[in-house]
Amino acid sequence: MSTTHADIVVIGGGLGGCAAVLSACSKGLRAILLEETEWLGGQVTTQGVPPDEHQWIEEFGSTKRYRNYRDKVRDIYKRTMRMNDSSEPLNPGGGLVSNICHDPRVTLHVLNEMLLPFTLTNQLVIKRCTRVDRVKRSGKSVQEIVLDSGEVLQAPFFIDATETGDILPLADIAYVTGAESQADTGEPHALEVADSDDIQAFTYVLAMENREGENHVIDRPEMYDFWREFHPDIWPDKLLSLHAPHPITKEKRAYTLFREKERFPLWEYRRMFDAALYETPHQAGDITLMNWPQNDYFLGNIYEVPEEEKEKHVYRAKQLSLSLLYWLQTELPRSDGGKGYAGLKLRYDVFDTADGLAKCAYIRESRRIKAEYCITEKDVSPDFNEGNAGKLYHDRVGIGSYSIDLHPSMTGRNYLDIKALPFHIPLGALIPKDIENVLAGCKNIGTTHITNGCYRLHPTEWNVGEACGELVYFCLANETTPKVVREDDRLLLNFQSELRAAGFELEWPDEFY
Repeated sequence: MSTTHADIVVIGGGLGGCAAVLSACSKGLRAILLEETEWLGGQVTTQGVPPDEHQWIEEFGSTKRYRNYRDKVRDIYKRTMRMNDSSEPLNPGGGLVSNICHDPRVTLHVLNEMLLPFTLTNQLVIKRCTRVDRVKRSGKSVQEIVLDSGEVLQAPFFIDATETGDILPLADIAYVTGAESQADTGEPHALEVADSDDIQAFTYVLAMENREGENHVIDRPEMYDFWREFHPDIWPDKLLSLHAPHPITKEKRAYTLFREKERFPLWEYRRMFDAALYETPHQAGDITLMNWPQNDYFLGNIYEVPEEEKEKHVYRAKQLSLSLLYWLQTELPRSDGGKGYAGLKLRYDVFDTADGLAKCAYIRESRRIKAEYCITEKDVSPDFNEGNAGKLYHDRVGIGSYSIDLHPSMTGRNYLDIKALPFHIPLGALIPKDIENVLAGCKNIGTTHITNGCYRLHPTEWNVGEACGELVYFCLANETTPKVVREDDRLLLNFQSELRAAGFELEWPDEFY
């Protein structure tokens, strides 16, 4: 077996992983980035979820590098498309969930371009379609990882930026899954009894184009009859309907597919291409990404289970999304008295997959490290903090904002959607308690089941990963470890000073305090 050495090995090529190697390589470190699929980008690309961001993102509330990424996404559309609308800031898809809803392939292009200067010189090696087979640990350090190809990778530091914290069990790093108890965390909304299976739903996203007047009805999915009749106890109607629980009140909430009356239009929610914005030689229709309440899958988890069970739930989740599309095409009651929209075209090309679905499931909740500091509900709740921001950690390495948004869980619990203040990211949440040279760089940081709901979105994941890359450089330059940096006031202040110089925002504007 061949052995390769680097300064840092990052496992997982999502937003956190890419941000980690961008920051590390910008400081001169040699890095290796591993990705299970052929695409980088994680939840934006392989999972098909446009950036879900807070209301201040255009002005503040992210790292400089994340803002640069957003600028590059918009720039591609402005440079390559003929625009019918020059309004700023450009929202390429005109989607409601974000000011920058766009095609996953655009982020793929942007990330590859941002990484290109480092891959051209071989400072960064990206290994796609690669998995970690096993991990060699000695004491409180990981010595090496072995890939499925047999190649051995060695480095002084490793970052687990996988979507489900895959390195944690392989390296025997202590972690948590599911929901903690009130006795564990002191959180008002925690369960009375912990439940490791109480994990949020995952979703298989697909892209569809509206080709009015045409017929693009897919073959009837194998599980269509099951999903057509499925009526969960927590749901006000059949899952394949235009009704769902209101995430806050749990009351029956009526949606529409396309905009009409006062109801929420699902089509515009994650629309990634707004045809009205562009002048194109080919008459294109609007394209949206199906990531809706109706195709959340909560009948079983796909990690911490045997491979056979994982494959079963992946299949069923895919069948749910395809069944929802088929129902929209053939049975959805229309306002004109007809049924279905046959012109909804499954866009296989968007994800370049045989079934038209995203390359990976959209994972909301990962394994989570038992960290030096665990972020709890009280840290971000307006009921426990004065002012307009959450707990001001002494070891903060960034900021973010999102409500506590938990989707239905595998144990049959309904939505939990409660207010959270704009928050800070503590360095301690990135550092496992029981190992010295591994960091958490994705949704696997030290949150609880509840605070995962506000720390899991795109800008925060990027900030976490980028901070990990900066921390590895700082530790190597100062011949120290992440725990020592956090515990030593002088080192911590120096590290935070370097973060600010690199474009990190460690506090919200003064009016938030």
